[in-house]
Amino acid sequence: MSKKLDTAARAAALKDLHGWRDDPAKDAIVKTFVFGDFVQAFGFMTKAALVAERMDHHPEWSNVYKTVNVLLTTHDAGGLTMKDIELARAMNLAAGL
Repeated sequence: MSKKLDTAARAAALKDLHGWRDDPAKDAIVKTFVFGDFVQAFGFMTKAALVAERMDHHPEWSNVYKTVNVLLTTHDAGGLTMKDIELARAMNLAAGL
């Protein structure tokens, strides 16, 4: 099982994650991705889903037209872990960031 990040590790990790923000109420990080259209948003979700499946770590997310909202937390650890940070980095790459 992954270990929850302490306050210092969490802050350090977020500095390098373009566009992600802390959600302390859910012990998570969140981001809204906005694409040019639905096909681009769905393409991003497909790329991110393949990475998430390989990692065996799945996001909480929703899609409406060209917008994808993502929340990352590690439920079995009870909060934010390095698995979430690694998936957030991969999602930024999948989005071309």
